[in-house]
Amino acid sequence: MVNKIPSRIRWAVDFMDVQPNDHVLEIGCGNGAAADLICRRLEGKGKMFAIDRSEAGVDRTKQRCAEHIEAGRLTVRQIDLATLRVPVKRLTKVFAFDVNLFWVRDASEEIALLHERLMPGGSVNLFFDTSRPEQVPDILAKASAQAARRRLPGLHRRLEAAAGHRHHRPPLTAAAGSDSARLRPRGRPCDDRHGVSSR
Repeated sequence: MVNKIPSRIRWAVDFMDVQPNDHVLEIGCGNGAAADLICRRLEGKGKMFAIDRSEAGVDRTKQRCAEHIEAGRLTVRQIDLATLRVPVKRLTKVFAFDVNLFWVRDASEEIALLHERLMPGGSVNLFFDTSRPEQVPDILAKASAQAARRRLPGLHRRLEAAAGHRHHRPPLTAAAGSDSARLRPRGRPCDDRHGVSSR
């Protein structure tokens, strides 16, 4: 049986522009689709660390990605982000798909932990798939505010929200950088800003 990669996962991985030598952390690995796709792009010193609080999610990822684990490319652990233990300044890319931690409660400790372990120039990418595009600005504002409160120098923050994949509507991309945030349909020129400051 061939394990298919959902289009929204392919889009997210393409957006992050994973490079062969990246060190990638996935928060909430679910069924292992993203881990499988990313590990196939890693070479040389490239590594991936996938975590999930769910035993079922960890088991599914381990089963799906057994070849990557055997090759030493992938490590999978049943832990939450707050208990993550990886070397400081080791990660180049961090991402989560449909993990609401960053906008439903105070995540300042988790954000500080990520900053400590992220290499200079690295990125944190949050993807959210919703059938209600009107939720995107609220999600973006709350997640941006979480990062802004820490005022962490050198942290490149990109918050991505993909809406409508299941209903064949144009996905929306919400990107927050060091200065501002903007909301646009994916693939179209970004020409309007929505005034959500990440400072």
